[in-house]
Amino acid sequence: MKIKLPNGSELNYNEPKVLSEIADDISISLRKKSLVAKVNGKLMDMDRTISEDAEVAFITEEDSEALDVLRHSAAHLLAEAVKKLYPQAKFGVGPVIEDGFFYDIDLGDTVLTEADLSVIEKEMKKIASQNSQIKRSVLSYEEALEKFKDDEYKIELITELPKDEEISIYEQAHFTDLCRGPHLPGTKWLKNVKLLSLAGAYWRGNSDNIQLTRVYGTAFFTKEDLDEHLHMLEERKKRDHRKLGKELDLFMLSEFGPGFPFWLPNGMILRRELENFWYEEHQKAGYKLIQTPIMLNKELWEISGHWKNYHDNMYTSEIDDKEYAVKPMNCPGGILVYKRDLHSYKDFPLKLGELGLVHRHEASGALNGLFRVRNFTQDDAHIYMTEEMIKDEIVELVKLYDYMYKVFDLDYHIELSTRPEDKYIGDIETWNRSEKALADALDAMGIEYIINEGDGAFYGPKLDFKLRDSMKRIWQCGTIQLDMNLPERFELTYINDQGEKKRPVMLHRALYGSIERFIGILIEHYAGAFPTWLAPVQVEVIPVNNDYHLDFSKQLLSALEKEKIRVHLDDRDEKLGYKIREAQTKKIPYQIVVGDNELEANEVTYRRYGEKKQVSVKLDEFIELIRKEIADKK
Repeated sequence: MKIKLPNGSELNYNEPKVLSEIADDISISLRKKSLVAKVNGKLMDMDRTISEDAEVAFITEEDSEALDVLRHSAAHLLAEAVKKLYPQAKFGVGPVIEDGFFYDIDLGDTVLTEADLSVIEKEMKKIASQNSQIKRSVLSYEEALEKFKDDEYKIELITELPKDEEISIYEQAHFTDLCRGPHLPGTKWLKNVKLLSLAGAYWRGNSDNIQLTRVYGTAFFTKEDLDEHLHMLEERKKRDHRKLGKELDLFMLSEFGPGFPFWLPNGMILRRELENFWYEEHQKAGYKLIQTPIMLNKELWEISGHWKNYHDNMYTSEIDDKEYAVKPMNCPGGILVYKRDLHSYKDFPLKLGELGLVHRHEASGALNGLFRVRNFTQDDAHIYMTEEMIKDEIVELVKLYDYMYKVFDLDYHIELSTRPEDKYIGDIETWNRSEKALADALDAMGIEYIINEGDGAFYGPKLDFKLRDSMKRIWQCGTIQLDMNLPERFELTYINDQGEKKRPVMLHRALYGSIERFIGILIEHYAGAFPTWLAPVQVEVIPVNNDYHLDFSKQLLSALEKEKIRVHLDDRDEKLGYKIREAQTKKIPYQIVVGDNELEANEVTYRRYGEKKQVSVKLDEFIELIRKEIADKK
């Protein structure tokens, strides 16, 4: 048996070996530091036995995969502590999520409060200090049913498993759970754990099921990393877009329309700037702009597949004895625009863009400011092309996305989402060709990407752009979806260079994703202190004394307005310090204070938001500074 290591060296064995023994053969220190191993690309527990040739890498605290393993084990530690404190508790699922983990728990008649979290946390630390081993076992289907016969949640999960699937459980001192793993060798690594919050969660996300208690937590290998993360969470609270949206007069929400945001004047300026930027860049890239109706009849949605696959999320109505639906997506309307005309291969790529208002019926409990709403504007475009054009078009799209995200100083990575397990349309061969085309385009560009199995749209695979903001959070925004199925369902055609009718390939794509959600992300990304080109008010003019400095302040106001700079004059009869502080609270990029010196020198004295330094320049210099900052989108 040959074991190939990451450095290219090999170990040879004549008999099966436990992974911890292989690590020990390399070095004792490696065995002590190893948390799990990666065998042929799959993470495994250190007590697993290898019996055939394999590529093996040992994962320590320094490796990126280690943190998820730590947090998965921390979720089990949480469950053990809860079980010890509340013996009647039963457990749903406890997965790792971005920045932490959660566990869904049925506590019977017991209601947990935030105050209980510190008690559970204390018990978790006590258990961790005992360094209990975390052991994996494999059960037969019948053994698993017997093991969890008193737990309806586990029984439900077990009965849905394929009969030939290996069923594994993990045991530690006072807790056993059905779990695929892997886990840490023991609890001693779980010293830096913090429980964060509580929420209600329906079993398996179905509102017809019982509501469980969801406990959120996080874990790190070092106290320093945990403290830094907790500080970041506090910073995120300060940046909450709902709070800042109210303070900066950007948008409002009303009980008369839950999930339907109202845009206020400042928010409309911000929104229009984002839309104008989108229009400008897309027109440069050869897109033609359209607008399609908000409501269309049932027959269209049946052809598209939405009526069958998305009906629960659609708002419907009846007009002239026919069923209609408010559009949840722009695609079918865009396809009707394509079908209006005959097309030739010479028309391709044909790029039709639309900022289209869509409506989706989201559960009331899922609504969250601008992040989860019931109506929003998708910055959609649909590109029609031949199959041979796919690679070049994907390359051009990725370049466009890269440029626009960099304007906002947002990093990203790409995930390739493949065919869903059941809810999909079209044949598997078409899906396979589509998935390969996306992968080939990224490979040709030398771009690394993650495979996200089974998360494609029901009509085709997609590339998802996951953005990272200044608070290190990941957001799903941009998407590029390759569709060979809807052109077939709608019988779309073009005439090729041989004069034959052929099916086009269709790309669905959105860069912001949703303008509403993207604005919510930007509010928190910038903490409400928008760059000058986006700021609703770009310059605040503040006279020191209205009796002496108001006329000159009005001249400055007029000069700046003439240059299409968004400026506001604070001529209220308030103290200077109060007006300066308020301009700071409103996070206005530039403040101009007008006093005797400015009047005598015919200059402006400005201060940037967040800085203490004041700078005096001629008005023309200041205007040029602002204009350049707006043009460069800095």
